Amino acid sequence: MSSTNILLNEEQRELAELAAQIVKTELAPRVADLDKTGEFPRDVLETLRDAGFYGMSIPEKYGGLELDYTTQMAIYEEIAKVDAGFSFNFALASGEFGIFEEANAPDYLRKYYADRIMAGSICSFCLTEAQAGSDAANILTTAVREGDEYVLNGTKCFITNGALADLFLVFAYTDKSKGTKGISAFLVEKERGVQIGKTEDKMGLKLSVTSEVIFANVRIPASHLIGEEGRGFIYAMKALEKGRVTTMVHALGIAQAAMDTALAYSKVRVTFGKPIIKHQGLAFLLADMQKRIDAARALLYYAAAAIDRGLPLGTLSPSAKIFISETAMSVTTDAVQVMGGYGYMKEYPVEKLMRDAKVFSIFEGTNQINLMVSAGVLERMR
Repeated sequence: MSSTNILLNEEQRELAELAAQIVKTELAPRVADLDKTGEFPRDVLETLRDAGFYGMSIPEKYGGLELDYTTQMAIYEEIAKVDAGFSFNFALASGEFGIFEEANAPDYLRKYYADRIMAGSICSFCLTEAQAGSDAANILTTAVREGDEYVLNGTKCFITNGALADLFLVFAYTDKSKGTKGISAFLVEKERGVQIGKTEDKMGLKLSVTSEVIFANVRIPASHLIGEEGRGFIYAMKALEKGRVTTMVHALGIAQAAMDTALAYSKVRVTFGKPIIKHQGLAFLLADMQKRIDAARALLYYAAAAIDRGLPLGTLSPSAKIFISETAMSVTTDAVQVMGGYGYMKEYPVEKLMRDAKVFSIFEGTNQINLMVSAGVLERMR
């Protein structure tokens, strides 16, 4: 296991090690083939669910583990070291309960969602649209109240788990004239007529299934409104603030996997009569890679601890997102360099890790947008 070990108590360590053992056995031997096909290994999800790793953030009163974020990060990091696309989808599939808490949603809706998740349903967070990525306020999806129902119309894109999901957390305008104060949040079941559009063929993170989700006159009960009308944008931004931290655990897993591969290679690859790690230039490159990973891990777990304590994140959220995603990209690039021509070949894992790393500087708001977020926080500071 990685150096997160020093932060974990015995119970946390055992949970992380068990998750690592499962994915190393059930997923690792298949990663290369799955990366080619883009197929999501539902059987591995089921194995992890049976072991208790599904719905980790759901309160115990609803059947979940109610694990703190530090413990969850330790578990997801171990899964991400095997495949970050899978770990990312797995985390989001059951990890959106916080929206119901943020919205102070009624108990019946919390219980319904939790029951569905704990029974194996997959959830999807539906905010992004073709013209509304970082500018989330520019969504066009609408939800019109008709009696005891809402009628949803619109198309979401780049939706993680879209083609796999049974449940959708959908953000739509209930009153366009109010701007962001007119956006509301809804829980929508697939069986109510949700359609799936194209599934994206991505550069990397292949095991993370990304699709269009289409709502064409989809009717849902008014009781499926999450929280209050007009507060959906607030719920979404709160979720994204935490998500900028928690999503980066998968990028950290990529960086550590690349480091582990490059380091192992450097000890067996011999040039000029000695292993390449004994050449100072290469050794310093590896040391610099580890320096970045150590700093990224410290930042991630510091931010996770802040979330666990209910502390304001401020600049910590965008800073974690930017630094860890940049670390993943730089470390994977350097890992390819360490391995030379072999690193560039698909036969070896680091080229895949490099492809997987890139998207983390794009989603959850691009790194440039997150600099704007951080600057905004600084401007408001007194």
